[in-house]
Amino acid sequence: MSNKLEGIGWFTYETLRRIVMDHPEHTFYFIFDRKYDKKFIFADNVIPIVTGPQARHPVLQYIWFEYSVPRVLNKIKPDLFLSPDAYNSLRLQYRSLLVIHDLNFEHYPEKMPWLIQKYYRHFTPLFARKATRIATVSRFSKKDIVEHYDIEPEKIDVVYNGVNEKYAPVSDQEKQTIQKKYTDGHPYFIYVGALIDRKNLGNLFKAFDHFKNSDKNNTRLLIVGSKMWNNKELKTTYEHMRYTDDVLFTGRLTVNELYKVTGSALAMMYVSYFEGFGIPILEAFAAGIPVITSNVTSMPEVAGDAALLVDPFDVNDIAHAMSTVADNEQLRKEMVEKGYEQRKWFSWDTSAQNLWASIEKTLTS
Repeated sequence: MSNKLEGIGWFTYETLRRIVMDHPEHTFYFIFDRKYDKKFIFADNVIPIVTGPQARHPVLQYIWFEYSVPRVLNKIKPDLFLSPDAYNSLRLQYRSLLVIHDLNFEHYPEKMPWLIQKYYRHFTPLFARKATRIATVSRFSKKDIVEHYDIEPEKIDVVYNGVNEKYAPVSDQEKQTIQKKYTDGHPYFIYVGALIDRKNLGNLFKAFDHFKNSDKNNTRLLIVGSKMWNNKELKTTYEHMRYTDDVLFTGRLTVNELYKVTGSALAMMYVSYFEGFGIPILEAFAAGIPVITSNVTSMPEVAGDAALLVDPFDVNDIAHAMSTVADNEQLRKEMVEKGYEQRKWFSWDTSAQNLWASIEKTLTS
């Protein structure tokens, strides 16, 4: 759905939109497993094809990629099959470029439903070895793929994510309006993303409780994303917080609202314990707010020296960083300026150009 895009969805949308528009000399076939939004048909050189079944379960995913997709491709006879979300077909007879965003399921399989992690851990290495080439979104993920699946480094291209162009600083008046709307006029830290285990919300909640013990500004914590309590441990952590009334859930927001809510925050909290990239870090830089993020996996690579890096497993470290940012206006200004500079290294235009370069390498492999 066009209004429910997250990391992989934005990568796919932003890169393919530019590639299609930049290469009218080529025909692109977009294969969907369900009714599609016409917004995704970017130009006249895109031909959409719908084929079932809807792949919402590992068994259905297997059927779709091993039978439905090859059947379609055998009719099209394409020069290349591009998979932007790490799936491949083991029955494929065409060159393929596989985009693997991360291997979180290899590091924390216990954090995923049993059947899903079994599917990923069994098939992803097979998909990776079957692919003609692989693209991934960070140097960290490239190294991870090489080490886990014994893939030659020369077969893998790094294609960084970008940031939506709507993200920009908002005016002081706009900040006041947004804060009044969401937090009764109080300053707030913000988290943006899925409410899943590896995002480390449990430790963020605990750290916020510690921070609040010395907070003098009635600061809030704004959680942007769908509220899901299928994680009993996370639900229990939240319910045992002392300052639950200061944790506010917005649900999903449109991009037009989200960039304003981000730009009005005191700082972005992105303390996951595993990320292949971390687009909200860039969004915060572009919106002109400080970032507190983790010192593990890809996040230091994305943040550079523009963020405060913390140990995501150390609640006191996260809380201390929150207090440091909240209490030091000069530091916040310095972090914002560094964030502007770091953000310049990433754009969706560059991402699309690099993905196209990877496509061209695949065609000549």
